[in-house]
Amino acid sequence: MRISAVGGLGTSVLLAACVVAGLVTVAWGEIDVATFRGTAILADEPTGALSIADAKAKLGPTPQPVVVAGRIGGKGTSPFGKNEATFSLLEIPADDHAAKPGHKPDDCPFCKKRAANSPVAAISFAGPDGKVIPLDAPALLGVAEGQDVVVRGQGFFDPKLGIPIIQVNADGLYVRKAK
Repeated sequence: MRISAVGGLGTSVLLAACVVAGLVTVAWGEIDVATFRGTAILADEPTGALSIADAKAKLGPTPQPVVVAGRIGGKGTSPFGKNEATFSLLEIPADDHAAKPGHKPDDCPFCKKRAANSPVAAISFAGPDGKVIPLDAPALLGVAEGQDVVVRGQGFFDPKLGIPIIQVNADGLYVRKAK
């Protein structure tokens, strides 16, 4: 059964539930979610992962292979694009401050300040046609805000754009196990 990615909130909820439950094969053009997950979700963590700051320092305006580690998060907003397989990454804190039970980064002045100064990576997953897949990343990839992930793909950073965000056109994702 194929379900269209067009249709509003009700369709999106149904679509997400079906994808998570694995009850149907969902496709957009030639994108099959199960097949896509089988190639995009990595069983082993890629070696050589850089922090977002290190990737930003390494990358230029021409796309090149990169492996970046980060925490799925946004700066006061959802890290996920609506109806597209995109999300933002922030630096993984070097200390365990945010790992304390009951800690809420959105209510912590220390975490808010650190997040405001954190470099950001914009991650996108595209289909064979080169267009971003029109399904929210949590439904397509099974990811959630706050997870630490390693992303593999083609990255670039153009300082002339005036926004300090690296872009990664991803082809692989590894979700680190929670500590």
